[in-house]
Amino acid sequence: MIESTETVSTHYIYHFFKRLTDIIVSTIALILLSPLILILSIIIWVQDWHNPFYKQVRIGKNGKLFGMYKFRSMIFNADQVLKDNPKLYKKYIANSFKLPEGEDPRITKIGAFIRKTSLDEIPQFLNVLIGQMSLVGPRPIVKKEEAEYGNRLKRFLSVKPGALGLWQASGRANIGYPERCDIELEYVDNASYWYDVKVFLACCISILKKDGAF
Repeated sequence: MIESTETVSTHYIYHFFKRLTDIIVSTIALILLSPLILILSIIIWVQDWHNPFYKQVRIGKNGKLFGMYKFRSMIFNADQVLKDNPKLYKKYIANSFKLPEGEDPRITKIGAFIRKTSLDEIPQFLNVLIGQMSLVGPRPIVKKEEAEYGNRLKRFLSVKPGALGLWQASGRANIGYPERCDIELEYVDNASYWYDVKVFLACCISILKKDGAF
């Protein structure tokens, strides 16, 4: 089946303006937030003299892997600490790939603060500027989460992941699988420039209210 000229045109116009918005907003954000980025980097670094940034391998559009940046909110080598504790790791998997609020011994004091205020996500503006992520889209998943999407995985990965998304606007950590799949795919099925604006504003409200942030 061949798409109509109008549909193809609308598709390219949407992606053109979406990418243009990503570049403009992420550039401005990185410039304006540079003093805060410097301050947080120093605070995180001096607590244990390790890299203040954390890069985790995530799955991007069409299954392409990339390193997603965050401010480090956990102790150094936290991933290995989790894997070395079978009981904790089992609980992490059972709880939709996270630990209940207040039960993760890996989170530092400054880490708890930047998570609650979503400041740990600021470095993702770099991912957006590079083009690995978009400002708005489904949150990028890790490899072990692929199974949660089953035969809908290809559809989920058909769009670029976002720094902000419908799942975050709906309560993020308060919503686990399989409900999260339905929410993320709702965005995929309804993606448009004005829908992105609506989701972006809803996320801003959610962040200010600290919904599901821990």
